Amino acid sequence: MEVHVAVLLALVLGSLGARVVGWLGVAYTDSWPEALAVGLALMFVMTGVAHFVPGMRRDMIAIVPPGLPAPGALVAVTGVLELLGAAGLLYPPTRVAAAVCLLLLMLVMFPANVHAARMPDPPPSMSSPLGLRTAEEILYLAAAVGVAVGGG
Repeated sequence: MEVHVAVLLALVLGSLGARVVGWLGVAYTDSWPEALAVGLALMFVMTGVAHFVPGMRRDMIAIVPPGLPAPGALVAVTGVLELLGAAGLLYPPTRVAAAVCLLLLMLVMFPANVHAARMPDPPPSMSSPLGLRTAEEILYLAAAVGVAVGGG
């Protein structure tokens, strides 16, 4: 399964699964914003961990736009931020702030996706077309907005 499909499925199925649990009476996910927070958290755990898995890490370092300093450190820092954001999404008092911070992080990291889409020979795990990357990004940003606005 391609990486982007797994990440998308984590968001969609994690959110749907959390909402079903809410319908079954678990107050923690008794609204869509709360369920979206769970799906986003699952997604960001996956992507955050990927920043430290050797093959994925290598591919992420390769797509850091030229001119940015210390690509390895940037990949590590963004991975940690994604993991912290995932934890923040799961803790109700920090949920909205985490969603806003992750939204900003996604916007800051998107140029790496643009760079990867324009590379003549991108790493296989990073070779999605720009249109697909952009559509996915819009969905992820919308989910973060849904959590932030919904107050989950």
